[in-house]
Order: sequence, then C-alpha cells, then structure tokens
Amino acid sequence: MKLGKGSVNDMAEMGFLDHLEELRWRLLKALFSILIFTFMAFMISDIFIQFLLRPARLLQPDMKIQVLKVQGMLMLKFSIALVIGIVFSIPVIAYQFWAFVAPGLYPSEKRWGPWLVISVTSFFLTGVTFAYFVLIPFAIKFLVGIGTTEVEKNISIDYYAKFVLQLLVASGVIFQMPVVAFILTKMGLVTPKFLRKSWRYAVIIILIFAALITPPDPVSMIMMGIPLFLLYEFSILVSKIAMKKAEPDSNSNASES
Repeated sequence: MKLGKGSVNDMAEMGFLDHLEELRWRLLKALFSILIFTFMAFMISDIFIQFLLRPARLLQPDMKIQVLKVQGMLMLKFSIALVIGIVFSIPVIAYQFWAFVAPGLYPSEKRWGPWLVISVTSFFLTGVTFAYFVLIPFAIKFLVGIGTTEVEKNISIDYYAKFVLQLLVASGVIFQMPVVAFILTKMGLVTPKFLRKSWRYAVIIILIFAALITPPDPVSMIMMGIPLFLLYEFSILVSKIAMKKAEPDSNSNASES
C-alpha cells in the first residue's frame, strides 16, 4: 500500500515517539479487551468445558476424562477462559491494528477496514467450526479407537483440553489465508499470477501445516490438507479481486496528485 499525499503530511506531523505512544495505547486497548472477555469467560467456564467434552462423549462414551492434579480444574478454567478471551477479542484486535495503520492509507483504501475486521472474525469462526464438527470428531474417533478392550481409555482432562483447543485455534488461524492474500496483494507483495505459479510449493507447505496441527496419522493430515488447498484456491480468487480493485484506485489517486 502506498501512502497518500495527505496521509504523508499527517504522518509527518507525528514524530517517532508519537507513533510509539499511539501503538502503546492500541495494544493496551486490545489487552484490556482480552482481560474483560477472559474474566467473563471464567465466570461461565463450565459451559465451555461442557462444549469441549461434547465430542468425546458422543463418539467415545466409554472414555473417561480424569483430573490428575488437585489444582487441575482451576488451571483448566484459567486456560480456557484465556483462549476464549483472545478469541472474543479478535474483532477488537483487528480494529486496533487497522486504526493504527489507517492514517497512512489512501481514502479509497480506508473503506476496506470494516470489511477486513469482519473477514478476520468470520474466517476464524469458520475454521473453528470446521475443526469442531469435522476434524476433532474424526481425530478422537480414530485415535481413541486404536487399542484393545483390555486397555482402559482414561484421558487426563488437561491433555484432552489442550488437544482440542490446539486444533480449534490452529484451524481458525490457518483459515485466515484469504485475508492474508488480500492484504499482501494490496501491499503489492504478491499477485494472483505468483500464487498460481507457486501452487506446487503451496501444496508442500499446506501438508506441513496440516501435519503440525493434526494428529500424527496420514488420514487426518489429508482431511485437513484438502480444505487448506481449497482455501489456497479461494485466496487466489481473493487476490484477483484485490488486484482489480487496486487498479482503479491507483489511477484515481494518480489523477488527484
């Protein structure tokens, strides 16, 4: 993204320390939002614990979730509340980031701010939904199903919650691929042609990511890899849209200057 003439003048009026001060306040506002939502989530953490346990109860009714530490449930509630606090603060974090960089953008570029905030939140929730209803049930059924009847299926609630939360958050983050493609295209760092030519490398990177966030088996990796590859194809389409929108914007900005 290039800076507009008026934006350059506005930024010139702000010194380096002024930018740091503004960044500090933006970070504090995001942190305050996380603390507020974390506190609220901790108050109703039992609901979120039931939400996490639901796939295990439906798929493996004979599996027992156990607490192995005296402070296990308390630490579990803190961990879940913190993750929920961060997730619920995503719109606030995205807005604070956008508000910090917006003064350096053209007026035509600033109108994408609300859509980016909505897109970041929507794609994250889409990734979480996919993980909860598709990836996690399959992983639990496959992994816990391995074994014999002589071995009891007793799982620590700490490890179980960490496993489920890791898949939920990782899937939500990876589903930001179209948003990243849009931003990088607007900044002129990538083009749809470059993304199309790099599909072979993209497949390798996607499989590596899928292997990192899924259980260590090829079936789960493929199940996560397929939607990621579809997301990559969708990111190319998003990049084309961003490129088409950038062309008239640059022409109008050039005429204004």
